[in-house]
Amino acid sequence: MEREGDGEKERKSIAEYRALLDQVNTKVEEKQYSEEVLALTSRLLKKNPEYYTIWNYRRLILLNHFARDVTTTLEHDSTPLTLSKSTNDIIVGDLQFIVPLLIQYPKCYWIWNYRLWLLEEAEKQVDKGTTVRLWKDELALVGKMLDRDERNFHGWGYRRNIVSQLERLAEPEQKTMAEQEFAYTSKMMRAALQNFSALHYRLKLIPKLLDERQADGAARRKMLDEELESMQEALIDPFNQSAWFYHQYLMSTLSEDCPRDAAIVLDLSRDDRIHYYEQEVERIKEMLEDFDDCKWIYEALVQYSIEYHQLTDIKPKNDLQFWLDELQRLDPMRSGRWKDLREALKL
Repeated sequence: MEREGDGEKERKSIAEYRALLDQVNTKVEEKQYSEEVLALTSRLLKKNPEYYTIWNYRRLILLNHFARDVTTTLEHDSTPLTLSKSTNDIIVGDLQFIVPLLIQYPKCYWIWNYRLWLLEEAEKQVDKGTTVRLWKDELALVGKMLDRDERNFHGWGYRRNIVSQLERLAEPEQKTMAEQEFAYTSKMMRAALQNFSALHYRLKLIPKLLDERQADGAARRKMLDEELESMQEALIDPFNQSAWFYHQYLMSTLSEDCPRDAAIVLDLSRDDRIHYYEQEVERIKEMLEDFDDCKWIYEALVQYSIEYHQLTDIKPKNDLQFWLDELQRLDPMRSGRWKDLREALKL
Protein backbone atom coordinates (compact mmCIF):
# COMPACT_ATOMS: atom_id res chain seq x y z
CA MET A 1 0.00 0.00 0.00
CA GLU A 2 2.85 2.32 0.81
CA ARG A 3 4.40 1.77 -2.63
CA GLU A 4 1.05 2.44 -4.31
CA GLY A 5 0.80 5.68 -2.34
CA ASP A 6 4.28 6.71 -3.43
CA GLY A 7 3.42 5.98 -7.05
CA GLU A 8 0.26 8.06 -6.87
CA LYS A 9 2.18 10.91 -5.28
CA GLU A 10 4.78 10.79 -8.07
CA ARG A 11 2.10 10.76 -10.79
CA LYS A 12 0.43 13.77 -9.20
CA SER A 13 3.76 15.61 -9.03
CA ILE A 14 4.47 14.92 -12.72
CA ALA A 15 0.98 16.09 -13.70
CA GLU A 16 1.43 19.32 -11.72
CA TYR A 17 4.82 19.92 -13.33
CA ARG A 18 3.44 19.44 -16.84
CA ALA A 19 0.50 21.74 -16.14
CA LEU A 20 2.86 24.40 -14.82
CA LEU A 21 5.11 24.00 -17.86
CA ASP A 22 2.15 24.35 -20.24
CA GLN A 23 1.07 27.49 -18.40
CA VAL A 24 4.51 29.08 -18.71
CA ASN A 25 4.87 28.13 -22.38
CA THR A 26 1.49 29.68 -23.18
CA LYS A 27 2.21 32.93 -21.36
CA VAL A 28 5.65 33.32 -22.95
CA GLU A 29 4.18 32.68 -26.41
CA GLU A 30 1.72 35.50 -25.63
CA LYS A 31 4.71 37.69 -24.62
CA GLN A 32 3.43 38.06 -21.07
CA TYR A 33 6.71 39.04 -19.44
CA SER A 34 5.25 39.80 -16.02
CA GLU A 35 6.16 39.20 -12.38
CA GLU A 36 3.59 36.41 -12.35
CA VAL A 37 5.36 34.57 -15.18
CA LEU A 38 8.75 35.19 -13.58
CA ALA A 39 7.42 33.57 -10.40
CA LEU A 40 6.11 30.62 -12.43
CA THR A 41 9.56 30.09 -13.97
CA SER A 42 10.98 30.14 -10.44
CA ARG A 43 8.64 27.31 -9.45
CA LEU A 44 9.67 25.30 -12.50
CA LEU A 45 13.37 25.81 -11.94
CA LYS A 46 13.11 24.70 -8.32
CA LYS A 47 11.67 21.45 -9.63
CA ASN A 48 14.03 21.05 -12.60
CA PRO A 49 17.01 23.41 -12.95
CA GLU A 50 18.39 21.38 -15.87
CA TYR A 51 15.63 22.62 -18.21
CA TYR A 52 17.60 25.33 -20.02
CA THR A 53 14.57 26.61 -21.97
CA ILE A 54 13.09 27.95 -18.74
CA TRP A 55 16.31 29.82 -18.00
CA ASN A 56 15.98 31.37 -21.46
CA TYR A 57 12.41 32.39 -20.67
CA ARG A 58 13.68 34.06 -17.54
CA ARG A 59 16.22 35.97 -19.63
CA LEU A 60 13.44 37.16 -21.95
CA ILE A 61 11.42 38.51 -19.03
CA LEU A 62 14.36 40.42 -17.57
CA LEU A 63 15.56 41.71 -20.93
CA ASN A 64 12.06 43.00 -21.62
CA HIS A 65 12.18 44.92 -18.37
CA PHE A 66 15.67 46.27 -18.98
CA ALA A 67 14.73 47.41 -22.49
CA ARG A 68 11.68 49.30 -21.28
CA ASP A 69 13.54 50.82 -18.33
CA VAL A 70 10.36 51.48 -16.36
CA THR A 71 9.32 50.63 -12.84
CA THR A 72 5.54 50.49 -13.28
CA THR A 73 3.26 48.57 -15.58
CA LEU A 74 1.55 50.17 -18.56
CA GLU A 75 -1.78 51.63 -17.49
CA HIS A 76 -3.67 50.66 -20.63
CA ASP A 77 -2.55 47.00 -20.54
CA SER A 78 -4.58 44.58 -18.44
CA THR A 79 -1.69 42.09 -18.55
CA PRO A 80 1.46 43.62 -17.03
CA LEU A 81 4.43 43.32 -19.35
CA THR A 82 7.11 44.70 -17.04
CA LEU A 83 8.33 44.22 -13.51
CA SER A 84 7.49 46.66 -10.72
CA LYS A 85 10.88 46.58 -8.98
CA SER A 86 13.93 48.65 -9.86
CA THR A 87 16.55 47.13 -12.15
CA ASN A 88 19.06 46.87 -9.31
CA ASP A 89 16.54 45.15 -7.02
CA ILE A 90 15.61 42.70 -9.77
CA ILE A 91 19.24 41.73 -10.37
CA VAL A 92 20.03 41.35 -6.67
CA GLY A 93 16.80 39.45 -6.08
CA ASP A 94 17.49 37.07 -8.94
CA LEU A 95 21.03 36.42 -7.68
CA GLN A 96 19.57 35.61 -4.26
CA PHE A 97 16.95 33.32 -5.79
CA ILE A 98 19.68 31.25 -7.46
CA VAL A 99 21.81 30.65 -4.33
CA PRO A 100 19.68 27.81 -2.86
CA LEU A 101 19.60 26.17 -6.30
CA LEU A 102 23.40 26.33 -6.51
CA ILE A 103 23.70 24.74 -3.08
CA GLN A 104 21.26 21.97 -3.97
CA TYR A 105 22.54 21.43 -7.53
CA PRO A 106 26.21 22.59 -7.48
CA LYS A 107 27.10 20.77 -10.69
CA CYS A 108 24.21 22.01 -12.81
CA TYR A 109 25.82 23.92 -15.68
CA TRP A 110 22.70 25.97 -16.50
CA ILE A 111 22.56 27.57 -13.05
CA TRP A 112 26.17 28.76 -13.28
CA ASN A 113 25.61 29.86 -16.88
CA TYR A 114 22.54 31.93 -16.05
CA ARG A 115 24.17 33.50 -13.03
CA LEU A 116 27.13 34.60 -15.13
CA TRP A 117 24.79 36.04 -17.77
CA LEU A 118 22.92 37.98 -15.08
CA LEU A 119 26.11 39.55 -13.75
CA GLU A 120 27.32 40.44 -17.24
CA GLU A 121 23.93 42.00 -17.96
CA ALA A 122 24.11 43.94 -14.70
CA GLU A 123 27.13 45.83 -16.01
CA LYS A 124 24.94 47.31 -18.75
CA GLN A 125 22.20 48.30 -16.31
CA VAL A 126 23.87 49.66 -13.16
CA ASP A 127 26.82 51.91 -12.33
CA LYS A 128 30.41 50.65 -12.22
CA GLY A 129 30.64 50.76 -8.43
CA THR A 130 27.59 48.53 -8.07
CA THR A 131 28.90 46.17 -10.76
CA VAL A 132 32.25 45.77 -8.96
CA ARG A 133 30.47 45.12 -5.67
CA LEU A 134 28.32 42.44 -7.29
CA TRP A 135 31.39 40.69 -8.73
CA LYS A 136 33.21 40.87 -5.37
CA ASP A 137 30.18 39.38 -3.63
CA GLU A 138 30.21 36.66 -6.25
CA LEU A 139 33.86 35.86 -5.56
CA ALA A 140 33.01 35.40 -1.88
CA LEU A 141 30.07 33.15 -2.80
CA VAL A 142 32.08 30.90 -5.10
CA GLY A 143 34.72 30.65 -2.37
CA LYS A 144 32.06 29.25 -0.03
CA MET A 145 30.83 26.89 -2.76
CA LEU A 146 34.36 25.55 -3.28
CA ASP A 147 34.74 25.10 0.48
CA ARG A 148 31.75 22.75 0.24
CA ASP A 149 33.19 20.89 -2.76
CA GLU A 150 36.76 21.86 -3.57
CA ARG A 151 36.78 19.85 -6.82
CA ASN A 152 33.66 21.29 -8.46
CA PHE A 153 35.02 22.18 -11.90
CA HIS A 154 32.00 24.42 -12.65
CA GLY A 155 32.89 26.46 -9.57
CA TRP A 156 36.55 26.75 -10.56
CA GLY A 157 35.70 27.85 -14.09
CA TYR A 158 33.27 30.37 -12.64
CA ARG A 159 35.91 31.68 -10.25
CA ARG A 160 38.37 32.27 -13.10
CA ASN A 161 35.69 34.21 -14.95
CA ILE A 162 34.90 36.37 -11.92
CA VAL A 163 38.58 37.19 -11.41
CA SER A 164 38.90 38.11 -15.07
CA GLN A 165 35.95 40.49 -14.79
CA LEU A 166 37.27 42.11 -11.60
CA GLU A 167 40.68 42.62 -13.19
CA ARG A 168 39.05 44.17 -16.25
CA LEU A 169 37.06 46.59 -14.09
CA ALA A 170 40.00 47.51 -11.84
CA GLU A 171 41.61 50.92 -11.96
CA PRO A 172 44.74 51.14 -14.18
CA GLU A 173 47.09 51.50 -11.21
CA GLN A 174 45.72 48.40 -9.47
CA LYS A 175 47.59 45.11 -9.67
CA THR A 176 46.01 41.95 -11.00
CA MET A 177 44.71 39.30 -8.63
CA ALA A 178 47.41 36.76 -9.52
CA GLU A 179 49.07 36.85 -6.07
CA GLN A 180 45.75 36.45 -4.29
CA GLU A 181 44.61 33.61 -6.53
CA PHE A 182 47.98 31.82 -6.34
CA ALA A 183 47.67 31.86 -2.54
CA TYR A 184 44.12 30.55 -2.90
CA THR A 185 45.25 27.57 -4.99
CA SER A 186 47.92 26.82 -2.36
CA LYS A 187 45.24 26.78 0.33
CA MET A 188 42.97 24.49 -1.70
CA MET A 189 45.83 22.13 -2.55
CA ARG A 190 46.65 21.78 1.15
CA ALA A 191 43.04 20.77 1.71
CA ALA A 192 43.02 18.19 -1.11
CA LEU A 193 46.09 17.17 -3.09
CA GLN A 194 43.89 15.47 -5.69
CA ASN A 195 42.34 18.78 -6.74
CA PHE A 196 42.78 18.79 -10.52
CA SER A 197 40.96 22.11 -10.95
CA ALA A 198 43.18 23.90 -8.43
CA LEU A 199 46.30 22.52 -10.11
CA HIS A 200 45.05 23.51 -13.56
CA TYR A 201 44.34 27.05 -12.35
CA ARG A 202 47.75 27.21 -10.69
CA LEU A 203 49.65 26.32 -13.85
CA LYS A 204 47.94 29.25 -15.60
CA LEU A 205 48.82 31.62 -12.77
CA ILE A 206 52.53 30.88 -12.28
CA PRO A 207 53.96 32.46 -15.48
CA LYS A 208 51.74 35.52 -15.00
CA LEU A 209 52.75 35.80 -11.36
CA LEU A 210 56.47 35.58 -12.13
CA ASP A 211 56.19 38.25 -14.80
CA GLU A 212 54.32 40.58 -12.44
CA ARG A 213 56.95 40.04 -9.76
CA GLN A 214 59.63 40.77 -12.36
CA ALA A 215 61.29 37.62 -11.06
CA ASP A 216 64.94 37.07 -11.93
CA GLY A 217 66.47 33.73 -12.92
CA ALA A 218 67.10 32.65 -9.32
CA ALA A 219 63.52 33.39 -8.26
CA ARG A 220 62.16 31.49 -11.24
CA ARG A 221 64.32 28.44 -10.45
CA LYS A 222 63.16 28.60 -6.85
CA MET A 223 59.55 28.54 -8.03
CA LEU A 224 60.16 25.51 -10.26
CA ASP A 225 62.04 23.66 -7.52
CA GLU A 226 59.31 24.35 -4.96
CA GLU A 227 56.56 23.20 -7.31
CA LEU A 228 58.44 19.98 -8.14
CA GLU A 229 58.98 19.40 -4.43
CA SER A 230 55.30 19.91 -3.69
CA MET A 231 54.43 17.31 -6.32
CA GLN A 232 56.77 14.82 -4.65
CA GLU A 233 54.67 15.27 -1.52
CA ALA A 234 51.47 14.84 -3.52
CA LEU A 235 52.85 11.71 -5.18
CA ILE A 236 53.21 9.95 -1.85
CA ASP A 237 50.00 8.56 -3.30
CA PRO A 238 51.23 7.61 -6.79
CA PHE A 239 47.67 6.84 -7.90
CA ASN A 240 46.90 10.59 -7.69
CA GLN A 241 46.36 11.24 -11.39
CA SER A 242 45.94 15.00 -10.85
CA ALA A 243 49.44 15.23 -9.36
CA TRP A 244 50.92 13.38 -12.36
CA PHE A 245 49.16 15.80 -14.69
CA TYR A 246 50.70 18.75 -12.89
CA HIS A 247 54.13 17.11 -12.71
CA GLN A 248 53.95 16.51 -16.45
CA TYR A 249 53.17 20.20 -16.98
CA LEU A 250 56.16 21.24 -14.85
CA MET A 251 58.44 18.96 -16.86
CA SER A 252 57.05 20.32 -20.13
CA THR A 253 58.34 23.77 -19.18
CA LEU A 254 61.89 22.39 -19.49
CA SER A 255 61.51 22.11 -23.24
CA GLU A 256 63.13 24.67 -25.53
CA ASP A 257 59.80 24.72 -27.38
CA CYS A 258 57.83 25.78 -24.30
CA PRO A 259 55.93 29.01 -25.16
CA ARG A 260 57.09 32.13 -23.35
CA ASP A 261 53.72 32.66 -21.68
CA ALA A 262 53.81 29.13 -20.20
CA ALA A 263 57.46 29.03 -19.14
CA ILE A 264 58.68 29.15 -15.55
CA VAL A 265 62.48 29.41 -15.96
CA LEU A 266 63.48 31.44 -19.01
CA ASP A 267 67.22 30.77 -19.22
CA LEU A 268 67.57 26.99 -18.85
CA SER A 269 70.76 25.58 -20.33
CA ARG A 270 71.09 22.07 -21.72
CA ASP A 271 72.87 21.03 -18.52
CA ASP A 272 70.00 22.48 -16.46
CA ARG A 273 67.49 20.42 -18.40
CA ILE A 274 69.57 17.26 -18.02
CA HIS A 275 69.83 17.89 -14.27
CA TYR A 276 66.07 18.19 -13.84
CA TYR A 277 65.36 15.05 -15.87
CA GLU A 278 67.93 13.01 -13.95
CA GLN A 279 66.60 14.29 -10.63
CA GLU A 280 62.94 13.55 -11.39
CA VAL A 281 63.56 10.14 -13.00
CA GLU A 282 65.53 9.03 -9.93
CA ARG A 283 62.80 10.26 -7.61
CA ILE A 284 60.13 8.42 -9.57
CA LYS A 285 62.15 5.21 -9.78
CA GLU A 286 62.30 5.17 -5.97
CA MET A 287 58.50 4.93 -5.90
CA LEU A 288 58.70 1.48 -7.49
CA GLU A 289 60.06 0.07 -4.25
CA ASP A 290 56.60 0.41 -2.69
CA PHE A 291 54.30 0.74 -5.71
CA ASP A 292 55.41 -1.56 -8.50
CA ASP A 293 51.79 -2.00 -9.65
CA CYS A 294 51.09 1.68 -10.45
CA LYS A 295 50.93 2.33 -14.19
CA TRP A 296 51.31 6.10 -13.73
CA ILE A 297 54.86 5.59 -12.45
CA TYR A 298 55.83 3.57 -15.51
CA GLU A 299 54.19 6.04 -17.88
CA ALA A 300 56.16 8.91 -16.35
CA LEU A 301 59.41 6.96 -16.46
CA VAL A 302 58.93 6.07 -20.12
CA GLN A 303 58.00 9.62 -21.13
CA TYR A 304 60.79 11.36 -19.21
CA SER A 305 63.41 8.82 -20.25
CA ILE A 306 62.57 9.37 -23.92
CA GLU A 307 62.82 13.14 -23.45
CA TYR A 308 66.10 12.68 -21.55
CA HIS A 309 67.43 10.58 -24.43
CA GLN A 310 66.60 13.38 -26.87
CA LEU A 311 68.83 15.67 -24.81
CA THR A 312 71.72 13.28 -24.19
CA ASP A 313 71.59 10.51 -26.81
CA ILE A 314 71.72 8.08 -23.86
CA LYS A 315 68.96 5.48 -24.08
CA PRO A 316 68.27 3.38 -20.94
CA LYS A 317 67.37 0.44 -23.18
CA ASN A 318 66.91 -2.27 -20.56
CA ASP A 319 64.87 -0.04 -18.27
CA LEU A 320 62.62 1.09 -21.10
CA GLN A 321 61.96 -2.49 -22.16
CA PHE A 322 61.01 -3.45 -18.61
CA TRP A 323 58.80 -0.39 -18.08
CA LEU A 324 56.95 -1.01 -21.34
CA ASP A 325 56.47 -4.67 -20.38
CA GLU A 326 54.91 -3.53 -17.11
CA LEU A 327 52.66 -1.05 -18.89
CA GLN A 328 51.38 -3.78 -21.19
CA ARG A 329 50.63 -5.87 -18.12
CA LEU A 330 49.03 -3.10 -16.06
CA ASP A 331 47.27 -1.28 -18.91
CA PRO A 332 46.13 -3.99 -21.35
CA MET A 333 43.43 -1.73 -22.82
CA ARG A 334 46.22 0.32 -24.43
CA SER A 335 48.58 -2.53 -25.23
CA GLY A 336 48.61 -1.47 -28.90
CA ARG A 337 49.97 1.92 -27.91
CA TRP A 338 52.80 0.37 -25.91
CA LYS A 339 53.57 -2.04 -28.73
CA ASP A 340 53.77 0.82 -31.26
CA LEU A 341 56.01 2.79 -28.92
CA ARG A 342 58.31 -0.18 -28.50
CA GLU A 343 58.60 -0.51 -32.28
CA ALA A 344 59.23 3.23 -32.70
CA LEU A 345 62.03 3.03 -30.14
CA LYS A 346 63.38 -0.13 -31.82
CA LEU A 347 63.34 -2.08 -28.59
